[in-house]
Amino acid sequence: MVLSLLAAVSPVFGPQAFGPRAPGPQAVNLLDAGSLLSAFGALGVAAVLFAETGLLIGFFLPGDSLLFTAGLLCVPAHHGPVHLSLPQVLGAAVAGALLGAQAGYLIGRRGGRALLARSRSRKLHEGAERAEELLDRYGHAKAIVLARFVPIVRTVLNPMAGALGVPARVFALWQVVGGLVWTVGLVLAGYALGSSVPDVDRYLLPIVVLVVLVSLTPLVVEAVRRRGSRTANGGPR
Repeated sequence: MVLSLLAAVSPVFGPQAFGPRAPGPQAVNLLDAGSLLSAFGALGVAAVLFAETGLLIGFFLPGDSLLFTAGLLCVPAHHGPVHLSLPQVLGAAVAGALLGAQAGYLIGRRGGRALLARSRSRKLHEGAERAEELLDRYGHAKAIVLARFVPIVRTVLNPMAGALGVPARVFALWQVVGGLVWTVGLVLAGYALGSSVPDVDRYLLPIVVLVVLVSLTPLVVEAVRRRGSRTANGGPR
């Protein structure tokens, strides 16, 4: 769905509007940030973040690594096949993340639990449990902001907030705060690294892998915590 949308819209705007792309036909890997950016530029950032934060089917998309890589590719000294504009990337990232979260909330208001129940993805259901736990433990404001930094949870918390009746004004305010910190922070972090490390292109793959691992850390910590809690309570090991 995301791929077909990008393919349809991208020719309308043209490569100059969203960053040059490598010539010739390409097979786009939705799980590869570099592939997405090479094919669709900043437009891809907006569409992917909208899907990841607004649609339950987008939970597998690479939001963190996409933002960081996009920042790297905005560095003026970068001479690779893809070079992006920092203002365009920031604008696209913010728009995709904020509009996506708001769409997810509205979906939740209209039947988020029913949609979630239809999914057979174990990860998606675990993310929903984690999202509901965050809302209960930290309150609406803090949970909405923190969820932005946890893969899968940032996908399901928005519809869960709608389904659980989080006030619309509260959600809108804090999803904007969290969305701005998450998108602008990661893009500028990538840009800063690319500006300070000569020939950073050589290390792009290990850097992206590191970003992915760091973004998964909260999930690993939570899994270990839950396992320890079950063991302490005499549950199954």
